[in-house]
Amino acid sequence: MAVDRETEETIFENRVEAGRRLASRLDAYKNRKDVIVLGIPRGGVPVAFEVAASLGAPLDVFISRKLGVPGQEELAFGAIASGGVRVLNREITQMAGLSDATVERITAIVGKELERREKAYRGDRKALTVEGQTVFLVDDGIATGSSMLAAIRALRQMKPGRLVVAVPVAPPSTCNRLKPEVDDLICVSTPENFYAIGEFYDDFSQVTDEEVTSLLLRAAQPIAHKV
Repeated sequence: MAVDRETEETIFENRVEAGRRLASRLDAYKNRKDVIVLGIPRGGVPVAFEVAASLGAPLDVFISRKLGVPGQEELAFGAIASGGVRVLNREITQMAGLSDATVERITAIVGKELERREKAYRGDRKALTVEGQTVFLVDDGIATGSSMLAAIRALRQMKPGRLVVAVPVAPPSTCNRLKPEVDDLICVSTPENFYAIGEFYDDFSQVTDEEVTSLLLRAAQPIAHKV
């Protein structure tokens, strides 16, 4: 299992361009009946839309939310994902002095937001069946990998035939941490100097719930999906 990557500090114009560059690495999977693409909202969905359009594959969301340290929310002490999976970084919870009660309280709050997003994005549509399929799990980048790890472990419980993580950018240390968890990991750029995903995009504006919903609806229409 190899990590397909460029080592220079690539700058993407936006998520659409990043998705197209990522999709260009996946030609071997085009027009296969066993492939589905799952985008991690919100930012991963525009990237995943381009990947799914290029591969001629169905698109769905798979929601993973980080658990942030109070007052330092960007510092994740873990994450939760669809299916009720939670991953905790005990080193960070201890360093931050988080009690078990605090961890559970934050988990409950974030869990409610996860459930809200699933209902908002998918509506009455059923989630795609991943069992036995080749599943591409796509985000706009990976930083620490906590949210992605939660998503990977949740998906493993759903018994995909093959699980591939595909992202435009991630640090080498995170790629190395995640590689044993998946069947393949494809990353366009793996810069050594990595502070935040947004620094590798010219336009990293926030993706709205409405944009996510719109892309999922477009992907469900065969003609629009190929645009």
